[in-house]
Amino acid sequence: MPLDAICLQAVVQEITPQLLGARIEKIHQPTRDQVVLLLRGGKRLLLSASANQPRLHLTGLTRDNPSQPPMFCMLLRKHLAGGRIAAVRQTELERVVELEIQALDELGEQSSFRLILEAMGRHSNLILCGKEGHIIDCMRRVDMEMSQQRQVLPGLFYRLPPQQEKLSPLAVEREEFLRLLQDCGERTLDRWLLDTFTALPPLMARELVYRACGSTDARWTEETMEPLWDTFFLWQNAVKENNFIPVALKRDGKYSDFTYSPIFQYEEYVVNETAESFSALLDDFYEGREQAERVRQKGQDLLKTATSARDRLRRKLTMQEKEYLQTQNREQHRIHGELITANLYRMERGERKLTAENYYEEGCPTVEIPLDPRLTPQQNAARYFKQYTKAKTAEKILTEQLEKGRVELTYLESVLQELQLAESEQDFNDIRAELTDGGYLRQQRSSKKGGFQRASRPREFRSSAGLRILVGRNNRQNDRLTGKEAWKSDIWLHTQKIHGSHVILFTEGMEPDEQSLYEAAMLAAWYSQGREGSKVPVDYTPVKFVKKPAGSKPGMVVYTTYQTMLVDPDEALIKALAVK
Repeated sequence: MPLDAICLQAVVQEITPQLLGARIEKIHQPTRDQVVLLLRGGKRLLLSASANQPRLHLTGLTRDNPSQPPMFCMLLRKHLAGGRIAAVRQTELERVVELEIQALDELGEQSSFRLILEAMGRHSNLILCGKEGHIIDCMRRVDMEMSQQRQVLPGLFYRLPPQQEKLSPLAVEREEFLRLLQDCGERTLDRWLLDTFTALPPLMARELVYRACGSTDARWTEETMEPLWDTFFLWQNAVKENNFIPVALKRDGKYSDFTYSPIFQYEEYVVNETAESFSALLDDFYEGREQAERVRQKGQDLLKTATSARDRLRRKLTMQEKEYLQTQNREQHRIHGELITANLYRMERGERKLTAENYYEEGCPTVEIPLDPRLTPQQNAARYFKQYTKAKTAEKILTEQLEKGRVELTYLESVLQELQLAESEQDFNDIRAELTDGGYLRQQRSSKKGGFQRASRPREFRSSAGLRILVGRNNRQNDRLTGKEAWKSDIWLHTQKIHGSHVILFTEGMEPDEQSLYEAAMLAAWYSQGREGSKVPVDYTPVKFVKKPAGSKPGMVVYTTYQTMLVDPDEALIKALAVK
């Protein structure tokens, strides 16, 4: 669920003791809507103004930063770097959190700045205000055209977002609650709760009704009034006393939701799993979603280019396959030409068809051959022979083109798979360079020198027996990994007949144990199109049996003398094998 006001309150209550007095050493902006404050002691505070996943918490994940810091990041560094967090405040029952930071101003004097996160879905924003309350700048500027009610622009005084015209669930008393409940009408009780009280998310409204009535779609009756109030009162006291539990909801072992209290409405279909902290819970919950968001933001143009090229190639292959099928009827053209030649003595110019015996078939059945009345009999025969020769030549050319097209289609689909698994800006830069060299993208001309980018390295893991395992991040890296870095005695692994990364199990000259081999095969399945499947077939063979054909596309190899293993990808085991 989105981070509602009360869940945000739970996060703020948890992290405030760790933030107060902390010195801001560095400021990064890994994506256009995320800012990370690096605090003394190694803590990282994430402030995300993403429309899909706005939040604030301490994070243990490291994020790659762009080579050129965005302007908003440079502004935050100018005003806040070296400052200390003096206070953390949340507007009551609102998704607005304010960090008060004491730092030096432009004159070198101690000053107070406010960094305000508005975690409100598509209206999310991160705003820097000066000591007088005026806006210095913000992540998203909101002018009159975007909003008539509230503008967020540099130089204006900061105002809180307009509040909903609903009651506070923490201030209502029993008598008022029961009186309001009598106006429920035909609405379900959870709908009434949502319509009446602010800061109450749908998940928790349904849960309160379920705990009180045993069903999430219960409606108002005299018998439901007191049980609903009793349940609501217990929840109200828990929120007032900051009695929160970080709970992850998992369905089939995968995250489906999170909240601040155990959820029972799904019964045995969803498992409640308690996390060690809200920060750890949010890190785990959003890790996969962040990767998908990075692909959408940073790789959007690459994804569009590769997808367009793939779709265009698919259409071309479809047309060529139709043409190829047409060439398979060429023998009919030759036979018609032969029959016309054999019956020239019977024909005259201007005829529209020739009826003759087909001596190429058993029984010599009669066949009608269409003729062009504008041509002589000899010219009609020549026309059929020409069509036969043309179809024969077309078959040869189309066979070659179809083979090349299918290889190129396989390559483009592998690039799309790489984009889905890309994790850092360098991954996207590598894929961009690959597509540029392949002629799918134009060479960018810029007078500005690009910022420093560290050399891209494969993903590294260690098996339970201590053997090193490397997983390629893109096609070029797959080629280097298999052709240059691996020894001939090392084990090469790849998913069978589906796109995925090259995986190398470094054996150090010894026979690898079965567990290490299985773990390497699981990595091959995880970093492939078979990630969500079960019993994924993975081929493995010594590197000496893997060859790269001359002139082939990046990442393309052929291999022989291999064995196949069926594996079930396990995310928890993958994380345990990763080298930090």
